[in-house]
Amino acid sequence: MLKVALTEKGFPATTPGAWRVEVALHTPAHAALDDRLSYTAPAALPPGTLVRVPLGRREVLGVVWDAVPLEAGSSEQGAVALKLVAAALDDLPPLGSAWRELVAFAARYYQRSLGEIALAALPPQLRDLSGVQLARRLKRRRTGSEDAAATAAPAADATPEQAEALRRIEAEAGPFLLFGSTGSGKTEVYLQAVGRLLARAPDAQALVMVPEINLTPQLEARFRARFGSEAVVSLHSGMTNPQRLASWLAAHAGQARIVLGTRMAVFASMPTLQLIVVDEEHDPSYKQQEGARYSARDLAVWRGRNEGAKVILGSATPSLESWHQSRPAEGDDPGGRYVRLAMPSRVGAGALPAVRLVDMALQPPKTVLSAGLLDAIGQRIARGEQSMVFLNRRGYAPVLACGDCGWKSECPHCSAYRVFHKIDRTLRCHHCGFAERVPRACPACGNPDIAPVGRGTEQLEEHLAELLAPVHRPDGSPVRVARIDADSTRKQGALESQLAAVHAGDVDVLVGTQMIAKGHDFRRITLVAAVNPDGALFSSDFRAPERLFSLLMQSAGRAGRDAAYLAAQGATAEMWIQTSHRDHPLFAALRRHDYPAFAQGELTERRAAAMPPFAYQALLRADAKTQEAAQAFLNAASVAADALEGADRVTRYPAVPLAIQRVANVERAQMLVESDSRAALQRLLAQWQPLLHGLRRTPEGKGVIRWLIDVDPQQI
Repeated sequence: MLKVALTEKGFPATTPGAWRVEVALHTPAHAALDDRLSYTAPAALPPGTLVRVPLGRREVLGVVWDAVPLEAGSSEQGAVALKLVAAALDDLPPLGSAWRELVAFAARYYQRSLGEIALAALPPQLRDLSGVQLARRLKRRRTGSEDAAATAAPAADATPEQAEALRRIEAEAGPFLLFGSTGSGKTEVYLQAVGRLLARAPDAQALVMVPEINLTPQLEARFRARFGSEAVVSLHSGMTNPQRLASWLAAHAGQARIVLGTRMAVFASMPTLQLIVVDEEHDPSYKQQEGARYSARDLAVWRGRNEGAKVILGSATPSLESWHQSRPAEGDDPGGRYVRLAMPSRVGAGALPAVRLVDMALQPPKTVLSAGLLDAIGQRIARGEQSMVFLNRRGYAPVLACGDCGWKSECPHCSAYRVFHKIDRTLRCHHCGFAERVPRACPACGNPDIAPVGRGTEQLEEHLAELLAPVHRPDGSPVRVARIDADSTRKQGALESQLAAVHAGDVDVLVGTQMIAKGHDFRRITLVAAVNPDGALFSSDFRAPERLFSLLMQSAGRAGRDAAYLAAQGATAEMWIQTSHRDHPLFAALRRHDYPAFAQGELTERRAAAMPPFAYQALLRADAKTQEAAQAFLNAASVAADALEGADRVTRYPAVPLAIQRVANVERAQMLVESDSRAALQRLLAQWQPLLHGLRRTPEGKGVIRWLIDVDPQQI
């Protein structure tokens, strides 16, 4: 470890052979500091070296980006008194050039500082470890993991569709869009693609990404069973800091052959990366919604191209961007950049579930579950089968209200209602977290008859248990209804134990949010029901129909995944959808499981409206003490942009409040920026940055707490 002494004033002595070192740091937000700060070191430090440097009164972790010799007594050194690097963590191999290029691209494209991206990509515990502590950990890893070679267990026989997909993945460059129906065996393609890679190149590494933490345990179990525990590590925010550091070190040293993770794993340091898999590539969870708002899916494609690694994007309902990029050549259209691989058939000759639409306009008023749906669930319980009921709203009811004076459970800090949670008798805001006990009477008029309005998963679970009480399981025991959502899985290990109960057959009806709709391989579920999906049909967000179709089709895919089980039961898989708009084109495509037809319709509308993927967008967001201040800042920013080069190629729409305009007493507004040229949009955003920093110091910036740019936003 490099240790150097400082002079009495805290500056380095002018010694021959000193070096000027450019270091990427996570500097304070909107400090308008350069991407890299300069320090001196008595010896050359290779780019990618982790160092500790003084910043203000603190000592922080940084990444060396460049180093140049600095002659003793030179004018450059005399002009600026540079501080000295405090220490270098040189027991750790430097971060490679490919990793630095990925970070630099992400910082440029998503309009964030280099240091913010670089430091966020590193395990948090690295910031606190001294060089000696890090050396001890590295020594323990070397002695405990001498051999992490992946020894693949025998693979299952590939179906003809899987075999053709694997053949093309080996023969062609990609990137590949693996368009496989739910239950078609996309995971087996991933496993065999990784196995073939490691058989060819035992030192190669593969990155496999999933959209959400709750999908990692089952995927990790399959990869460990196939390749052994030593070869596989996980990287996601649900791990403890020591666990994340251990996994990151194993990947960085090349000891881990396979890294499984969520969106943060796209920045994992993997020096011999040769394959990237992005499962459920359509999922909005791949887009970071705080801080640096990057898309892990898009960065995975860029990283694969930059590092010569093959990229597989897998989904039964691809994002419209990826679907458009994988279009075949036709006429004057040269086609997309991706290679589309189709796997339309389910493994084991299983059929996709029949979709049944229930017209709620024909049901009695206030019907929650139609009689036909209840009867179908009861029949399955009596045969020992499982059902899944999907409602994408947690809590007992979205609002508590007084029928006398009209009081509602508004959050005092947000422009949203607090959700009623019956299980702990609280009103809880899902935006700022503010919670209070349910009042005994209306706070406004004293009426004791305040009542829930609408329903969430808690109420649905309770309602189902009451309605199904007369039904019994084959052994005569009562029905068991369980709920899986963000509330029921809050405790560590709760999700794993609840999923295990479902897999073991201890649950007859599973109620939940979108957490249960994606990726899970439930073998005994033969019926899936969506209770109230209509809200997204008429949303102001143009992506809402795409997300709804994907969610419903993914939910349907949880039913009838085991053809042998269905045959033994003499059952058929079904998807029930309760809707008041059964003639909507989205449901027509869903009944046929026809994603291509749905995608074609949506893309036709988007082309006519000049929306992505036929245009490129960014949002300029401002948070302020008042809505007027937020919008004034955005409008002033728009006026300032008029003078920028190429501003005429970028449309800037008027500033508007967000759908939920106040969160935690902060007012929020946004401005949509759009262009038919990605390059023109990026040029304007890059020129805009210094103007936005300057606006904070003008009257128009008064009251503004923060601003940010969201490139390729997923929600508008």
